[in-house]
Amino acid sequence: MARIGVEQALTNISEALREKGHEIVDLKQESDAQGCDCCVVSGIDSNVMGMQDTQMQGSVIEANGLSADEVCQQVEQRTSR
Repeated sequence: MARIGVEQALTNISEALREKGHEIVDLKQESDAQGCDCCVVSGIDSNVMGMQDTQMQGSVIEANGLSADEVCQQVEQRTSR
């Protein structure tokens, strides 16, 4: 299964992804995203300046407004190889 970085505040999503067999990495700082296939963020701290310093190659899923099941579906779609 995939290695997924999940923002600490999204515990319900972390638990749902663990149940599906994914390895979960708590995103405490930007460098934690390295080596992850995909990251799930709350979207609360969206980048309003449009500047970014990419730390990973995988997709970023914004969980704002999505259920845990919807996030799991997006993770499955984006990490399927």
